Amino acid sequence: MKTIITVLTFVLITSGATFAQTTKYIGMKKARAIAMSVASGKIQSAEREREHGKMIYSFDIRLSDGRINEVGVDAITGKVIENKIETAADEAAEKAADTKKKN
Repeated sequence: MKTIITVLTFVLITSGATFAQTTKYIGMKKARAIAMSVASGKIQSAEREREHGKMIYSFDIRLSDGRINEVGVDAITGKVIENKIETAADEAAEKAADTKKKN
């Protein structure tokens, strides 16, 4: 019985370590470089957040014409998963959602 418990404990510990290794993030610096390769401008905001069940780095990049380009980079793979121009309505909805989350 002790042997079975020891083996199960070892398996649980090592499988947990393996899972932790696969969930390492690429880092804000690398994500920022990826986002800037997609959209040229000045980063207005940058954050790591959970969106639709995935951890992403989200960047709002102000373009030279004043519009905001939102770029989302997968926090694990570095793949660009969002690249869109935000409208004024999009920005207002996002601010309202953020305010709702904080309250």
